[in-house]
Amino acid sequence: MVIAKKWIYAKAFSGYPTADNFRLEEETLGELKEDEFLAEAIFLSVDPYMRPYMLQYPVGSVMIGGQVAKVMESKNPKFPTGSYVHGNFGWRTHTVCTPSVGDRKPYVLPDFGKEPLSLGVGVLGMPGNTAYFGFLELCEPKEGETVVVSGAAGAVGSLVGQIAKIKGCTVIGITGTDEKCEWIKTIGFDHAINYKTADIREELKKMAPKGVDCYFDNVGGITTEIVRGRMNTFGRISVCGIISSYNEERAKVIDPQRDFVGKQLKQEGFVVSRWTARWMEGIEQNLKWIQEGKMKYRETITEGFENMPKAFIGMLKGENIGKAVVKV
Repeated sequence: MVIAKKWIYAKAFSGYPTADNFRLEEETLGELKEDEFLAEAIFLSVDPYMRPYMLQYPVGSVMIGGQVAKVMESKNPKFPTGSYVHGNFGWRTHTVCTPSVGDRKPYVLPDFGKEPLSLGVGVLGMPGNTAYFGFLELCEPKEGETVVVSGAAGAVGSLVGQIAKIKGCTVIGITGTDEKCEWIKTIGFDHAINYKTADIREELKKMAPKGVDCYFDNVGGITTEIVRGRMNTFGRISVCGIISSYNEERAKVIDPQRDFVGKQLKQEGFVVSRWTARWMEGIEQNLKWIQEGKMKYRETITEGFENMPKAFIGMLKGENIGKAVVKV
């Protein structure tokens, strides 16, 4: 008999989440049936998308999210006992999974070599593929171009900036603290802007005197309005997220369409599951860049499953650098 712990969406979000939005419960899991396996969580992810996506779920649901887990028992030969998997099992310590059920299938992690398993929810998982496909496929960067990345010290933005450098671009990162600005410059960003203390518009005039060709947008809001104003004709914008509005009651953007016609911009939003059929391509390429020393990563790890809400709230407030991860 296995007792699973799980975090429940106990109260609908309004503004920033608080401890009252979550409730810890236990569940007794049944015996495995054919095709099923039992997974024990090792590392769990907390990500910005969870805040808006949970609004689609009824109160009382298990909090959504991905995790790296170990297969403790299996009746499915594709997921042997002792293997490590990634699964969208939610905020729970143990899961009985039927791989044939559901749209987002679990998968056995490839060999990461000397890199830690936690990267399966980071650079070698969903965030890494979000950066890889979302930037390269939609922005189509060219050598010599200028790229701006908002949310630049986060799990996705920090990787986008490094990929842009690999492709020969000048890269400007926008983030929220001086510490984060210094860090992104150590991993290759040419310039960094602290949006809380600097005038983004004036800084971009100095850092991108010839304008901006590509913008990878993680935040939306006034930051995006300012960056669009510096875009060159035929600039490309990849919209990954709008975290600036996730916890706000009212948006503060004047006219999101103002620059599109005159500058003939191309903007496209995306969800990374668009590239499910090519999933391992992104993981393998990011791993290769890490092994070659061309891509660096950083994790902010919170110890203890009981601290899932704390890690989630902290991530939404920008307390993490790089990927926010919870270690069970």
